[in-house]
Amino acid sequence: MKNEDFSPIKWINGTVELIDQTLLPFKEKWIKITTYPEMINAISNMQIRGAPAIGIAGAYGLALGAIEISKTKKLKSAQKFLSELNLISLKLINSRPTGSNLKWAIDRMMNIANTIEEIPLITSSLIKEAKKIHIEDIKSNHNIGKLGAALINKNSKILTHCNAGALATGGYGTALGVIKSANNEGKISKVYSTETRPLLQGSRLTIWELINSNIKAYSIPDSVAGYLMQKKEIDAIIVGADRITANGDVANKIGTYTLAILAKSHNVNFYVAAPTSTIDIKLNNGSEIPIEERPREEVTNIKNIKIVQDNVTIYNPAFDVTPNTLIKSIITEKGVIYPPYTLNIKKIFGGNNE
Repeated sequence: MKNEDFSPIKWINGTVELIDQTLLPFKEKWIKITTYPEMINAISNMQIRGAPAIGIAGAYGLALGAIEISKTKKLKSAQKFLSELNLISLKLINSRPTGSNLKWAIDRMMNIANTIEEIPLITSSLIKEAKKIHIEDIKSNHNIGKLGAALINKNSKILTHCNAGALATGGYGTALGVIKSANNEGKISKVYSTETRPLLQGSRLTIWELINSNIKAYSIPDSVAGYLMQKKEIDAIIVGADRITANGDVANKIGTYTLAILAKSHNVNFYVAAPTSTIDIKLNNGSEIPIEERPREEVTNIKNIKIVQDNVTIYNPAFDVTPNTLIKSIITEKGVIYPPYTLNIKKIFGGNNE
C-alpha cells in the first residue's frame, strides 16, 4: 500500500481479487475469488476482515453467486433464480455474525434483485450495485476522516485498537481515516497502536498502514495502554466499530471496552468512527448483539507455533460491547453523533426506526 487510493478488494472482469490479510505485513499476496463459497471461506478465515470490507466482500460474493447460478443452473424462471440467490445470501450473511455491514450489504443487494424479472438483468444489476456499495464506502470514509479530524487538537497523541484502516474498509479507513486526515492537517504528534491479541491486527496491519502513510507510529502490547494514559501520553482514543445499536452501544474488537473504561478513568476522549451502514437501528442496545466466538487455535498458536498446552480450556470471543456512556461521540459520514445517542441516531436516519 503506497497511497490513499489503496483498496483491499477489487472486482476485475467477473472475479474478485483481495489482499490476503493473514499474510501481512511480511507478504503482500493477492488472491483470486471466483465463486461465492471461496468468498465465504475468505471472510470466515479473515483473509478479508473489517466490517465495511466484509460488507463489500459479501456484495461481490452475491454477484459471483448470481454468475454461478446463471452458468450452472440454466434456470428460466426469475422466481427460481431468486430462490437460489436467497440461499446464497443466507450463507454469506452467516459467514460472520457480529458485524452489521455484511447483512446490510446483502439485504441491499437482494432488494435490487427482487425488483427485476429478467435473469440476465439480475446478474448485471447485482454487479453494478456491488461496485456502487464499494465506491460509496470509500467516499464515506473520506467524509468520516474530514469530520473526525475537526475533533482532534494539534500535536495530539492518539491511541487506536485493532485495524480500522483501508484494509478494513473499501479504502482509506474509518478510525485510521480520521488519523490520516488529522495528520494531513498537521495535528498528529504520534499514534500508538495496540498489538490486538490474539490475531495481532494492530501490530501486523495498522502499523503497516501507518508506516505506509508516513505517520509516526508505535506498536504497543495491549497491556501498555493504561500505563500510557496514566503518564498522560494519550490525548484521544479512536476506534472503528463492527455494529452500533440504536442507543449508541458499540461492538468492536475484543479489548475495546477495556480501553473505554481506562479512557473514562483518565479523562481521555473516546471516539468511534464508522459509516452509518454499521448502525443497526433494529437492535435496541448492545446486549442484543451476537458475539462471534473464534477457534481456540487463534489463542493457542501464533503462526503455527503452539504457545498453550493442549488440555487448557480456551474462551475466545472476537468482540466486546462498549456502552454508550463511555463514548464521547460517534463519527459517521453523515455527521458527528453526540449524546443522547438514541435521539440523535434517530435523527441521522430521518427519524425512521424501520
